[in-house]
Amino acid sequence: MSVGAAFPTLDLVAPGVAFPTQAPPVDLYAVPDAGAAQVGDAAAQASTQVSDAATQVSDAVSHGLQEAGQAALEALGTLSGVLLAGRAAMLTTRVLASAAVRAAEEQRCLERQEALSATAAEQWEAAAYAVARANARRTALLARHARAKDPGGGGQGPPRPDLPPPLDPVSRPLGALRADLVRFEEAVRRAEAAQTDWEVGRLTDVMDEAGDAEEADEADDTWRRLIRERREAMVSRHLTSRDPGAEQAGRAPVEPPRATADAERDTDAVRRLGADILAALDPQAAPETVELAAASVGRAARHAAENPTRARRHLGEARKFVQDANRRARARRAEEEWAAAQLDFLTRRAPEGTEPLPEAPDAERSLRRLLEDGMPLTPEERRLVELRVTERLTHLEALYVRAQLTEVMTELAARYGGPADATCPEGQELRLDWTPEGWGPDHWLRATLVRGTLRIATMYRGGPGERRPEDRAVDDERCAEARRRIDEFAVVARELGLDMDVRIEQTEGARPGLPGEDGTVVLDGALGTGTRRRAPDHEATAARKHRTVGDRTR
Repeated sequence: MSVGAAFPTLDLVAPGVAFPTQAPPVDLYAVPDAGAAQVGDAAAQASTQVSDAATQVSDAVSHGLQEAGQAALEALGTLSGVLLAGRAAMLTTRVLASAAVRAAEEQRCLERQEALSATAAEQWEAAAYAVARANARRTALLARHARAKDPGGGGQGPPRPDLPPPLDPVSRPLGALRADLVRFEEAVRRAEAAQTDWEVGRLTDVMDEAGDAEEADEADDTWRRLIRERREAMVSRHLTSRDPGAEQAGRAPVEPPRATADAERDTDAVRRLGADILAALDPQAAPETVELAAASVGRAARHAAENPTRARRHLGEARKFVQDANRRARARRAEEEWAAAQLDFLTRRAPEGTEPLPEAPDAERSLRRLLEDGMPLTPEERRLVELRVTERLTHLEALYVRAQLTEVMTELAARYGGPADATCPEGQELRLDWTPEGWGPDHWLRATLVRGTLRIATMYRGGPGERRPEDRAVDDERCAEARRRIDEFAVVARELGLDMDVRIEQTEGARPGLPGEDGTVVLDGALGTGTRRRAPDHEATAARKHRTVGDRTR
Protein backbone atom coordinates (compact mmCIF):
# COMPACT_ATOMS: atom_id res chain seq x y z
CA MET A 1 0.00 0.00 0.00
CA SER A 2 1.18 3.50 -0.76
CA VAL A 3 -1.83 5.69 -0.01
CA GLY A 4 -4.95 5.19 2.09
CA ALA A 5 -7.79 7.60 2.87
CA ALA A 6 -10.22 7.87 5.78
CA PHE A 7 -12.79 10.29 7.17
CA PRO A 8 -12.27 10.49 10.95
CA THR A 9 -15.51 11.15 12.82
CA LEU A 10 -16.33 11.41 16.49
CA ASP A 11 -17.89 8.50 18.25
CA LEU A 12 -17.72 9.13 21.99
CA VAL A 13 -15.93 12.19 23.33
CA ALA A 14 -12.91 11.15 25.39
CA PRO A 15 -13.16 13.01 28.69
CA GLY A 16 -9.57 14.17 29.20
CA VAL A 17 -8.84 16.29 26.11
CA ALA A 18 -7.68 19.87 26.73
CA PHE A 19 -7.65 22.90 24.47
CA PRO A 20 -4.47 23.41 22.44
CA THR A 21 -2.08 25.81 24.15
CA GLN A 22 0.23 28.14 22.31
CA ALA A 23 3.94 27.46 22.76
CA PRO A 24 6.56 30.23 22.74
CA PRO A 25 8.69 30.64 19.59
CA VAL A 26 11.44 28.04 19.37
CA ASP A 27 14.52 28.00 17.15
CA LEU A 28 13.87 24.83 15.21
CA TYR A 29 17.09 24.94 13.24
CA ALA A 30 19.74 25.41 15.88
CA VAL A 31 21.36 21.98 15.42
CA PRO A 32 23.94 21.84 12.61
CA ASP A 33 23.56 19.22 9.89
CA ALA A 34 25.95 16.29 10.38
CA GLY A 35 24.71 14.06 7.57
CA ALA A 36 22.60 10.95 7.36
CA ALA A 37 24.43 9.14 10.17
CA GLN A 38 23.44 11.78 12.69
CA VAL A 39 19.88 11.75 11.38
CA GLY A 40 19.71 8.07 12.22
CA ASP A 41 21.04 8.74 15.72
CA ALA A 42 18.56 11.56 16.14
CA ALA A 43 15.75 9.26 15.05
CA ALA A 44 16.74 6.70 17.65
CA GLN A 45 16.96 9.36 20.33
CA ALA A 46 13.58 10.79 19.35
CA SER A 47 12.14 7.30 19.48
CA THR A 48 13.27 6.95 23.08
CA GLN A 49 11.84 10.37 23.99
CA VAL A 50 8.46 9.79 22.39
CA SER A 51 8.21 6.33 23.93
CA ASP A 52 8.93 7.62 27.44
CA ALA A 53 6.54 10.55 27.16
CA ALA A 54 3.83 8.65 25.37
CA THR A 55 3.90 5.76 27.83
CA GLN A 56 2.54 8.09 30.49
CA VAL A 57 -0.25 9.22 28.17
CA SER A 58 -0.97 5.65 27.14
CA ASP A 59 -1.24 4.58 30.76
CA ALA A 60 -3.73 7.36 31.43
CA VAL A 61 -5.83 6.43 28.40
CA SER A 62 -5.80 2.75 29.29
CA HIS A 63 -6.74 3.54 32.87
CA GLY A 64 -9.68 5.67 31.70
CA LEU A 65 -11.00 2.90 29.46
CA GLN A 66 -10.72 0.06 31.98
CA GLU A 67 -13.38 -0.65 34.57
CA ALA A 68 -16.13 1.96 34.28
CA GLY A 69 -16.23 2.44 38.04
CA GLN A 70 -12.75 3.96 37.92
CA ALA A 71 -14.12 6.77 35.72
CA ALA A 72 -15.23 8.57 38.87
CA LEU A 73 -11.60 9.58 39.39
CA GLU A 74 -11.16 11.12 35.94
CA ALA A 75 -11.45 14.87 35.37
CA LEU A 76 -13.04 16.52 32.34
CA GLY A 77 -10.70 18.36 29.98
CA THR A 78 -11.46 21.85 28.72
CA LEU A 79 -11.92 20.88 25.07
CA SER A 80 -13.97 17.79 25.93
CA GLY A 81 -16.18 19.88 28.21
CA VAL A 82 -17.03 22.55 25.65
CA LEU A 83 -17.55 19.93 22.95
CA LEU A 84 -20.00 18.02 25.15
CA ALA A 85 -21.83 21.27 25.94
CA GLY A 86 -22.15 21.92 22.22
CA ARG A 87 -23.49 18.46 21.57
CA ALA A 88 -25.97 18.90 24.42
CA ALA A 89 -27.20 22.14 22.83
CA MET A 90 -28.14 20.16 19.71
CA LEU A 91 -30.20 17.56 21.58
CA THR A 92 -33.88 17.41 22.43
CA THR A 93 -35.31 17.75 25.91
CA ARG A 94 -36.18 14.06 25.93
CA VAL A 95 -32.61 12.98 25.10
CA LEU A 96 -31.15 15.27 27.78
CA ALA A 97 -33.63 13.87 30.28
CA SER A 98 -32.56 10.34 29.35
CA ALA A 99 -28.95 11.30 30.03
CA ALA A 100 -29.92 12.72 33.42
CA VAL A 101 -31.71 9.49 34.34
CA ARG A 102 -28.70 7.46 33.20
CA ALA A 103 -26.25 9.61 35.16
CA ALA A 104 -28.32 9.20 38.33
CA GLU A 105 -28.47 5.43 37.87
CA GLU A 106 -24.71 5.23 37.34
CA GLN A 107 -24.17 7.10 40.59
CA ARG A 108 -26.50 4.74 42.43
CA CYS A 109 -24.61 1.76 40.99
CA LEU A 110 -21.34 3.12 42.32
CA GLU A 111 -22.90 3.79 45.73
CA ARG A 112 -24.13 0.19 45.81
CA GLN A 113 -20.72 -0.97 44.58
CA GLU A 114 -22.27 -2.58 41.53
CA ALA A 115 -20.48 -3.04 38.23
CA LEU A 116 -21.24 -0.59 35.44
CA SER A 117 -21.44 -1.45 31.77
CA ALA A 118 -20.71 2.11 30.62
CA THR A 119 -17.22 3.26 29.66
CA ALA A 120 -15.66 6.39 31.11
CA ALA A 121 -16.61 8.33 27.98
CA GLU A 122 -20.24 7.18 28.21
CA GLN A 123 -20.44 8.07 31.89
CA TRP A 124 -18.99 11.50 31.24
CA GLU A 125 -21.38 12.07 28.34
CA ALA A 126 -24.38 11.33 30.55
CA ALA A 127 -23.07 13.58 33.33
CA ALA A 128 -22.21 16.46 30.99
CA TYR A 129 -25.63 16.30 29.32
CA ALA A 130 -27.32 16.25 32.73
CA VAL A 131 -25.31 19.32 33.73
CA ALA A 132 -26.32 21.10 30.51
CA ARG A 133 -29.97 20.30 31.21
CA ALA A 134 -29.75 21.53 34.82
CA ASN A 135 -27.94 24.74 33.86
CA ALA A 136 -30.51 25.48 31.16
CA ARG A 137 -33.31 24.98 33.69
CA ARG A 138 -31.55 27.37 36.07
CA THR A 139 -31.10 30.09 33.44
CA ALA A 140 -34.68 29.80 32.21
CA LEU A 141 -35.99 29.90 35.79
CA LEU A 142 -34.07 33.09 36.55
CA ALA A 143 -35.46 34.63 33.37
CA ARG A 144 -39.01 33.67 34.39
CA HIS A 145 -38.48 35.24 37.79
CA ALA A 146 -37.12 38.46 36.33
CA ARG A 147 -40.02 38.83 33.90
CA ALA A 148 -42.61 38.08 36.60
CA LYS A 149 -41.67 41.14 38.67
CA ASP A 150 -44.24 43.90 38.50
CA PRO A 151 -42.66 46.56 36.25
CA GLY A 152 -44.71 49.28 38.00
CA GLY A 153 -43.47 48.32 41.41
CA GLY A 154 -46.94 47.40 42.70
CA GLY A 155 -48.02 44.00 43.90
CA GLN A 156 -45.77 41.25 45.18
CA GLY A 157 -43.57 39.32 42.80
CA PRO A 158 -42.35 35.75 43.11
CA PRO A 159 -39.80 34.81 45.80
CA ARG A 160 -36.19 35.33 44.82
CA PRO A 161 -34.74 31.97 43.70
CA ASP A 162 -32.04 30.68 46.02
CA LEU A 163 -29.78 29.11 43.40
CA PRO A 164 -26.08 28.22 43.31
CA PRO A 165 -23.88 29.43 40.42
CA PRO A 166 -24.01 27.46 37.15
CA LEU A 167 -22.37 24.08 37.42
CA ASP A 168 -19.11 23.75 35.45
CA PRO A 169 -17.98 20.15 34.92
CA VAL A 170 -14.56 21.06 33.48
CA SER A 171 -11.53 20.00 35.55
CA ARG A 172 -13.77 18.21 38.05
CA PRO A 173 -13.48 14.49 38.83
CA LEU A 174 -16.59 12.66 37.70
CA GLY A 175 -17.40 11.34 41.17
CA ALA A 176 -17.32 14.82 42.72
CA LEU A 177 -19.32 16.27 39.84
CA ARG A 178 -22.08 13.72 40.29
CA ALA A 179 -22.41 14.64 43.96
CA ASP A 180 -22.51 18.34 43.09
CA LEU A 181 -25.09 17.65 40.38
CA VAL A 182 -27.45 16.00 42.89
CA ARG A 183 -27.27 19.05 45.15
CA PHE A 184 -27.57 21.44 42.22
CA GLU A 185 -30.66 19.72 40.79
CA GLU A 186 -32.29 19.71 44.22
CA ALA A 187 -31.68 23.46 44.54
CA VAL A 188 -33.20 24.04 41.10
CA ARG A 189 -36.17 21.83 41.99
CA ARG A 190 -36.86 23.78 45.20
CA ALA A 191 -36.63 27.10 43.35
CA GLU A 192 -38.93 25.81 40.59
CA ALA A 193 -41.41 24.66 43.23
CA ALA A 194 -41.46 28.12 44.85
CA GLN A 195 -41.82 29.84 41.47
CA THR A 196 -44.57 27.42 40.39
CA ASP A 197 -46.48 27.93 43.64
CA TRP A 198 -46.42 31.69 43.04
CA GLU A 199 -47.52 31.25 39.43
CA VAL A 200 -50.43 29.02 40.45
CA GLY A 201 -51.43 31.64 43.01
CA ARG A 202 -51.36 34.25 40.27
CA LEU A 203 -53.62 32.04 38.13
CA THR A 204 -56.21 31.72 40.90
CA ASP A 205 -56.18 35.51 41.33
CA VAL A 206 -56.82 35.90 37.61
CA MET A 207 -59.72 33.43 37.89
CA ASP A 208 -61.20 35.42 40.79
CA GLU A 209 -60.98 38.63 38.80
CA ALA A 210 -62.59 36.95 35.80
CA GLY A 211 -65.46 35.74 38.00
CA ASP A 212 -66.01 39.22 39.44
CA ALA A 213 -66.15 40.66 35.93
CA GLU A 214 -68.95 38.21 35.15
CA GLU A 215 -70.96 39.47 38.16
CA ALA A 216 -70.41 36.22 40.00
CA ASP A 217 -72.77 35.19 42.74
CA GLU A 218 -72.19 32.97 45.75
CA ALA A 219 -72.46 29.86 43.58
CA ASP A 220 -69.55 31.04 41.44
CA ASP A 221 -67.48 31.47 44.58
CA THR A 222 -67.89 27.75 45.11
CA TRP A 223 -65.94 26.68 42.07
CA ARG A 224 -63.24 29.28 42.79
CA ARG A 225 -62.92 27.77 46.26
CA LEU A 226 -62.65 24.36 44.60
CA ILE A 227 -59.82 25.73 42.40
CA ARG A 228 -57.91 26.96 45.44
CA GLU A 229 -58.31 23.55 47.06
CA ARG A 230 -56.61 22.06 44.01
CA ARG A 231 -53.67 24.49 44.15
CA GLU A 232 -51.27 22.08 45.83
CA ALA A 233 -52.17 19.34 43.37
CA MET A 234 -51.54 21.74 40.46
CA VAL A 235 -48.04 22.49 41.74
CA SER A 236 -47.26 18.84 42.40
CA ARG A 237 -48.54 17.71 39.01
CA HIS A 238 -46.44 20.32 37.19
CA LEU A 239 -43.25 19.46 39.09
CA THR A 240 -43.81 15.75 38.46
CA SER A 241 -44.06 16.41 34.72
CA ARG A 242 -40.67 18.17 34.92
CA ASP A 243 -38.97 15.13 36.41
CA PRO A 244 -36.32 13.66 34.05
CA GLY A 245 -37.97 10.26 34.27
CA ALA A 246 -41.28 11.68 33.07
CA GLU A 247 -39.58 13.59 30.26
CA GLN A 248 -37.60 10.53 29.22
CA ALA A 249 -40.78 8.46 29.03
CA GLY A 250 -42.43 11.18 26.96
CA ARG A 251 -45.51 11.18 29.16
CA ALA A 252 -48.24 13.40 27.81
CA PRO A 253 -49.32 16.28 30.09
CA VAL A 254 -52.56 15.89 31.98
CA GLU A 255 -55.50 16.70 29.73
CA PRO A 256 -58.46 18.64 31.18
CA PRO A 257 -61.49 16.36 31.74
CA ARG A 258 -64.45 16.28 29.36
CA ALA A 259 -68.06 17.03 30.31
CA THR A 260 -70.36 14.06 30.82
CA ALA A 261 -74.12 13.83 30.36
CA ASP A 262 -74.70 13.32 34.09
CA ALA A 263 -72.55 16.27 35.10
CA GLU A 264 -74.34 18.65 32.74
CA ARG A 265 -77.60 18.41 34.79
CA ASP A 266 -76.00 18.69 38.22
CA THR A 267 -74.91 22.20 39.20
CA ASP A 268 -72.46 20.98 41.84
CA ALA A 269 -71.00 18.47 39.39
CA VAL A 270 -70.57 21.25 36.81
CA ARG A 271 -68.72 23.35 39.38
CA ARG A 272 -66.43 20.45 40.29
CA LEU A 273 -65.81 19.62 36.64
CA GLY A 274 -65.09 23.27 35.88
CA ALA A 275 -62.63 23.39 38.76
CA ASP A 276 -60.90 20.25 37.44
CA ILE A 277 -60.66 21.79 33.98
CA LEU A 278 -59.08 24.96 35.34
CA ALA A 279 -56.81 22.95 37.65
CA ALA A 280 -55.27 21.36 34.54
CA LEU A 281 -53.85 24.76 33.53
CA ASP A 282 -50.10 25.04 33.12
CA PRO A 283 -48.76 27.42 35.80
CA GLN A 284 -47.19 29.54 33.06
CA ALA A 285 -50.41 29.87 31.08
CA ALA A 286 -51.03 33.33 29.65
CA PRO A 287 -53.34 35.36 31.96
CA GLU A 288 -55.56 36.53 29.10
CA THR A 289 -56.35 32.92 28.13
CA VAL A 290 -56.90 31.97 31.77
CA GLU A 291 -59.47 34.75 32.03
CA LEU A 292 -61.37 33.37 29.06
CA ALA A 293 -61.33 29.85 30.50
CA ALA A 294 -62.47 31.02 33.94
CA ALA A 295 -65.27 33.09 32.48
CA SER A 296 -66.51 30.09 30.48
CA VAL A 297 -66.56 27.90 33.59
CA GLY A 298 -68.46 30.61 35.50
CA ARG A 299 -71.09 30.80 32.79
CA ALA A 300 -71.40 27.00 32.72
CA ALA A 301 -72.01 26.94 36.49
CA ARG A 302 -74.77 29.59 36.23
CA HIS A 303 -76.59 27.84 33.38
CA ALA A 304 -76.20 24.25 34.56
CA ALA A 305 -79.67 23.93 36.12
CA GLU A 306 -81.86 25.56 33.48
CA ASN A 307 -79.85 24.87 30.32
CA PRO A 308 -77.52 21.82 30.49
CA THR A 309 -76.70 22.01 26.77
CA ARG A 310 -75.45 25.57 27.15
CA ALA A 311 -73.45 24.57 30.23
CA ARG A 312 -71.83 21.77 28.26
CA ARG A 313 -70.90 24.19 25.48
CA HIS A 314 -69.30 26.58 27.97
CA LEU A 315 -67.35 23.73 29.58
CA GLY A 316 -66.15 22.68 26.14
CA GLU A 317 -64.99 26.24 25.49
CA ALA A 318 -63.14 26.31 28.81
CA ARG A 319 -61.47 23.00 28.02
CA LYS A 320 -60.27 24.29 24.64
CA PHE A 321 -58.96 27.50 26.20
CA VAL A 322 -57.01 25.43 28.74
CA GLN A 323 -55.57 23.16 26.07
CA ASP A 324 -54.44 26.13 23.97
CA ALA A 325 -52.93 27.90 26.97
CA ASN A 326 -51.05 24.77 28.03
CA ARG A 327 -49.71 24.12 24.55
CA ARG A 328 -48.38 27.68 24.29
CA ALA A 329 -46.89 27.56 27.80
CA ARG A 330 -45.07 24.29 27.11
CA ALA A 331 -43.75 25.58 23.80
CA ARG A 332 -42.57 28.82 25.39
CA ARG A 333 -40.87 26.97 28.25
CA ALA A 334 -39.16 24.57 25.84
CA GLU A 335 -37.95 27.48 23.71
CA GLU A 336 -36.57 29.30 26.74
CA GLU A 337 -34.65 26.27 27.95
CA TRP A 338 -33.42 25.62 24.42
CA ALA A 339 -32.26 29.25 24.20
CA ALA A 340 -30.50 28.95 27.57
CA ALA A 341 -28.53 25.92 26.34
CA GLN A 342 -27.58 27.67 23.09
CA LEU A 343 -26.51 30.82 24.93
CA ASP A 344 -24.43 28.84 27.41
CA PHE A 345 -22.57 27.16 24.57
CA LEU A 346 -22.10 30.30 22.45
CA THR A 347 -20.78 32.35 25.36
CA ARG A 348 -18.16 29.84 26.48
CA ARG A 349 -14.64 31.07 25.94
CA ALA A 350 -11.46 29.13 25.28
CA PRO A 351 -8.92 29.12 28.13
CA GLU A 352 -6.34 31.87 28.21
CA GLY A 353 -3.38 31.20 25.95
CA THR A 354 -5.37 29.14 23.44
CA GLU A 355 -6.91 29.95 20.08
CA PRO A 356 -10.17 31.93 20.54
CA LEU A 357 -13.42 30.27 19.59
CA PRO A 358 -15.67 31.77 16.89
CA GLU A 359 -17.97 34.33 18.49
CA ALA A 360 -21.60 35.02 17.60
CA PRO A 361 -22.77 38.39 19.00
CA ASP A 362 -25.71 38.48 16.59
CA ALA A 363 -27.09 35.18 17.84
CA GLU A 364 -26.35 36.08 21.46
CA ARG A 365 -28.43 39.26 21.22
CA SER A 366 -31.48 37.36 19.96
CA LEU A 367 -31.17 34.71 22.67
CA ARG A 368 -30.79 37.27 25.45
CA ARG A 369 -33.82 39.18 24.21
CA LEU A 370 -35.88 36.00 24.29
CA LEU A 371 -34.85 35.20 27.86
CA GLU A 372 -34.97 38.72 29.26
CA ASP A 373 -38.00 40.14 27.45
CA GLY A 374 -39.89 36.99 26.47
CA MET A 375 -39.79 37.92 22.79
CA PRO A 376 -39.82 34.75 20.65
CA LEU A 377 -37.28 34.34 17.89
CA THR A 378 -38.29 34.92 14.32
CA PRO A 379 -37.64 32.02 11.91
CA GLU A 380 -34.65 33.95 10.54
CA GLU A 381 -33.21 34.50 14.02
CA ARG A 382 -33.64 30.85 14.93
CA ARG A 383 -31.86 29.77 11.75
CA LEU A 384 -29.05 32.19 12.58
CA VAL A 385 -28.66 30.74 16.08
CA GLU A 386 -28.59 27.20 14.72
CA LEU A 387 -26.01 28.24 12.13
CA ARG A 388 -23.73 29.84 14.74
CA VAL A 389 -24.00 26.84 17.05
CA THR A 390 -23.21 24.48 14.17
CA GLU A 391 -20.22 26.60 13.11
CA ARG A 392 -18.76 26.61 16.60
CA LEU A 393 -19.42 22.91 17.13
CA THR A 394 -17.79 22.07 13.79
CA HIS A 395 -14.75 24.12 14.77
CA LEU A 396 -14.50 22.31 18.12
CA GLU A 397 -14.90 18.91 16.51
CA ALA A 398 -12.07 19.71 14.10
CA LEU A 399 -9.84 20.71 17.04
CA TYR A 400 -10.80 17.54 18.86
CA VAL A 401 -10.15 15.28 15.87
CA ARG A 402 -6.72 16.80 15.37
CA ALA A 403 -5.92 16.41 19.06
CA GLN A 404 -6.99 12.76 19.08
CA LEU A 405 -5.17 11.94 15.84
CA THR A 406 -2.01 13.26 17.45
CA GLU A 407 -2.81 11.05 20.43
CA VAL A 408 -3.20 8.09 18.08
CA MET A 409 0.29 8.67 16.70
CA THR A 410 1.64 9.02 20.22
CA GLU A 411 0.07 5.72 21.22
CA LEU A 412 1.39 3.94 18.12
CA ALA A 413 4.91 5.12 18.89
CA ALA A 414 4.52 3.98 22.48
CA ARG A 415 3.24 0.53 21.57
CA TYR A 416 5.37 -0.26 18.55
CA GLY A 417 8.40 2.04 18.85
CA GLY A 418 9.85 4.63 16.52
CA PRO A 419 9.86 8.45 16.55
CA ALA A 420 6.81 10.55 15.76
CA ASP A 421 6.20 14.24 15.25
CA ALA A 422 3.46 16.64 14.22
CA THR A 423 3.60 19.51 11.74
CA CYS A 424 1.10 21.99 10.35
CA PRO A 425 2.21 22.98 6.84
CA GLU A 426 0.41 25.60 4.82
CA GLY A 427 -2.88 24.29 3.46
CA GLN A 428 -3.06 21.31 5.84
CA GLU A 429 -4.84 21.04 9.15
CA LEU A 430 -2.38 18.47 10.43
CA ARG A 431 0.57 16.36 9.32
CA LEU A 432 1.75 13.39 11.39
CA ASP A 433 4.95 11.48 10.67
CA TRP A 434 5.72 8.16 12.32
CA THR A 435 8.78 6.02 11.66
CA PRO A 436 7.92 2.49 12.84
CA GLU A 437 10.76 0.65 14.49
CA GLY A 438 13.11 -0.76 11.83
CA TRP A 439 11.96 1.66 9.12
CA GLY A 440 14.26 4.60 9.77
CA PRO A 441 15.80 6.70 8.71
CA ASP A 442 14.75 6.25 5.06
CA HIS A 443 11.06 5.30 5.32
CA TRP A 444 8.12 6.42 7.45
CA LEU A 445 4.34 6.76 7.43
CA ARG A 446 2.75 10.16 6.90
CA ALA A 447 -0.84 11.08 7.77
CA THR A 448 -2.18 14.40 6.47
CA LEU A 449 -5.55 15.90 7.38
CA VAL A 450 -7.10 18.29 4.84
CA ARG A 451 -10.74 19.42 5.08
CA GLY A 452 -11.68 16.45 7.22
CA THR A 453 -10.05 13.81 5.01
CA LEU A 454 -7.11 11.89 6.44
CA ARG A 455 -4.64 10.44 3.92
CA ILE A 456 -1.93 8.05 5.01
CA ALA A 457 1.03 7.38 2.73
CA THR A 458 4.24 5.38 2.77
CA MET A 459 7.13 7.84 2.40
CA TYR A 460 10.82 7.56 1.49
CA ARG A 461 13.51 10.12 2.19
CA GLY A 462 14.55 12.04 -0.90
CA GLY A 463 13.23 13.87 -3.93
CA PRO A 464 11.35 12.67 -6.98
CA GLY A 465 13.36 10.81 -9.58
CA GLU A 466 14.39 7.35 -10.74
CA ARG A 467 14.84 4.85 -7.92
CA ARG A 468 17.34 2.02 -7.99
CA PRO A 469 15.88 -1.50 -8.14
CA GLU A 470 17.07 -2.24 -4.62
CA ASP A 471 15.43 0.99 -3.39
CA ARG A 472 12.15 0.08 -5.05
CA ALA A 473 12.32 -3.36 -3.46
CA VAL A 474 12.55 -1.76 0.00
CA ASP A 475 9.75 0.63 -0.96
CA ASP A 476 7.50 -2.31 -1.85
CA GLU A 477 8.40 -4.07 1.40
CA ARG A 478 7.47 -1.00 3.44
CA CYS A 479 4.23 -0.53 1.46
CA ALA A 480 3.25 -4.12 2.17
CA GLU A 481 3.98 -3.69 5.88
CA ALA A 482 2.06 -0.42 5.91
CA ARG A 483 -1.23 -2.30 5.55
CA ARG A 484 -0.74 -3.79 8.99
CA ARG A 485 0.36 -0.44 10.39
CA ILE A 486 -2.80 1.21 9.04
CA ASP A 487 -4.93 -1.44 10.73
CA GLU A 488 -3.11 -0.65 13.98
CA PHE A 489 -3.76 3.04 13.40
CA ALA A 490 -7.50 2.42 12.97
CA VAL A 491 -7.68 0.25 16.11
CA VAL A 492 -6.02 2.87 18.29
CA ALA A 493 -8.21 5.59 16.76
CA ARG A 494 -11.34 3.67 17.73
CA GLU A 495 -10.01 3.25 21.27
CA LEU A 496 -9.72 7.03 21.48
CA GLY A 497 -13.24 7.63 20.20
CA LEU A 498 -12.59 8.20 16.48
CA ASP A 499 -14.50 6.15 13.95
CA MET A 500 -12.23 5.64 10.96
CA ASP A 501 -12.53 3.21 8.06
CA VAL A 502 -9.39 3.42 5.92
CA ARG A 503 -9.80 2.86 2.19
CA ILE A 504 -6.78 1.80 0.12
CA GLU A 505 -6.34 4.05 -2.91
CA GLN A 506 -2.95 3.03 -4.30
CA THR A 507 -1.16 -0.27 -3.83
CA GLU A 508 2.33 0.27 -5.26
CA GLY A 509 5.23 2.62 -4.69
CA ALA A 510 6.22 5.06 -1.97
CA ARG A 511 6.20 8.84 -2.09
CA PRO A 512 9.27 11.10 -1.79
CA GLY A 513 9.67 13.67 0.96
CA LEU A 514 11.45 14.74 4.13
CA PRO A 515 10.19 14.24 7.70
CA GLY A 516 8.78 17.45 9.16
CA GLU A 517 9.10 19.41 5.92
CA ASP A 518 7.18 22.59 5.07
CA GLY A 519 6.97 23.96 8.59
CA THR A 520 6.89 22.51 12.09
CA VAL A 521 4.63 23.05 15.07
CA VAL A 522 6.35 22.59 18.40
CA LEU A 523 3.82 20.81 20.58
CA ASP A 524 3.46 22.11 24.10
CA GLY A 525 0.33 20.80 25.71
CA ALA A 526 -1.77 19.76 22.71
CA LEU A 527 -2.08 19.59 18.98
CA GLY A 528 -2.20 22.71 16.90
CA THR A 529 -0.24 24.77 19.40
CA GLY A 530 3.00 26.55 19.10
CA THR A 531 4.45 28.70 16.37
CA ARG A 532 4.12 27.78 12.72
CA ARG A 533 7.32 28.49 10.81
CA ARG A 534 8.02 28.00 7.13
CA ALA A 535 10.97 25.73 6.55
CA PRO A 536 13.84 27.14 4.47
CA ASP A 537 15.19 25.27 1.43
CA HIS A 538 16.27 21.77 2.38
CA GLU A 539 19.72 22.25 0.87
CA ALA A 540 20.40 25.29 3.05
CA THR A 541 18.67 24.04 6.16
CA ALA A 542 20.25 22.37 9.11
CA ALA A 543 18.74 19.22 10.52
CA ARG A 544 15.51 19.93 12.37
CA LYS A 545 15.14 19.64 16.10
CA HIS A 546 11.72 18.19 17.03
CA ARG A 547 9.58 18.08 20.12
CA THR A 548 7.62 14.83 20.13
CA VAL A 549 3.86 14.47 20.26
CA GLY A 550 4.33 12.70 23.55
CA ASP A 551 4.86 16.10 25.17
CA ARG A 552 1.11 16.68 25.09
CA THR A 553 -0.44 16.86 28.53
CA ARG A 554 -3.87 15.45 29.09
